Amino acid sequence: MKTSSEEGPLHQRLGAEFRRRIESGEWPEGAPVPSEAQLCEEFGTSRGPVRQALAQLRADGHLVGGRGKPPVARRGTPSQPFASLMSFTQWAESIGRTPGQHTVEVARRRVSPEAAARLGLDEGAPGVDLVRLRHLDGVPVMVERSTFVLDVGLHLFAFDPDDGSVYGALTSCGVDLYRARHTIDAVAADPQDAGLLGVDPGQPLLRVRRLAYTGDGRPVEYADDRYLPSMATFTIENTMDGRTVAARGGTQDTRTTREEHQ
Repeated sequence: MKTSSEEGPLHQRLGAEFRRRIESGEWPEGAPVPSEAQLCEEFGTSRGPVRQALAQLRADGHLVGGRGKPPVARRGTPSQPFASLMSFTQWAESIGRTPGQHTVEVARRRVSPEAAARLGLDEGAPGVDLVRLRHLDGVPVMVERSTFVLDVGLHLFAFDPDDGSVYGALTSCGVDLYRARHTIDAVAADPQDAGLLGVDPGQPLLRVRRLAYTGDGRPVEYADDRYLPSMATFTIENTMDGRTVAARGGTQDTRTTREEHQ
C-alpha cells in the first residue's frame, strides 16, 4: 500500500494520501476522484477504510458533490489561529495533517540590519539563521526563514531540524518561548521561494513576519515565513483582554496575551 505515512489507523493513512493527491494536483481540483472500487483495488483494502477516509475528506471540504454523482476534488485551505503559541508541527497535527520539513540551511553569521533592529542587537552581531521548506501531507506549503539570537540559535546545531518542531526542541532546551507578534502582508516570490515552492518568480505569497519573545520580554527570534495563499489562511481571535489597533497604511497591529508561532 502506498501512502504518505506508515503509522496510524488505515483510514487515517488513506485520508492523508488522498489529501496529498488533491493538494498536489495529482487529483485535479473539480475533477471526479477514483471510485471506491478503484481505490480498494489500488490499495488492496476493503471498502470500509476507503469510505471512512473519503467521509473525512468530505467533512473537511476536500470533496464536494455526491448523492448519485461522483465526488469531485477541492483543495482545502487550512486555517491557522493566532490563539496560542503553537509551532507549525503542533498546528498541523492538531488538524489531522502530517507535517514535514526540509532544512535548506542552518548557519551562524552576522545578522541582517533588519533582524538586528528587530532583535535589539548591534549591527553585525552574530546570530543563527534557519531556512526550511515546510510541508503538509507531503505538499510544499511555506518557506520558513528565522534569525535567532546567538545563545538561542546555537541550540539548533544540537539536533536535526528535519526531525520536527524547532520550537519544541528549543523549549526542551530551556528556552522560554512565551509570546509572538505577527505582521501579515503579501510579497512577491523571490528566486529561492519560487524554486522551493514550485511557483513562478514574482507570484504573490502570503508573508507572516514574526517577532518571538521570552516571558521576560526579550526578543529571541525574527522570522519571515512565506506561504502559498492557496494552502493556508489565518484566523485572529480577540478577547476583552486583547486589542486590535488599526494603523496607518492599512496595516493592523493585533495583540493577544499569547499568540501563535507559525
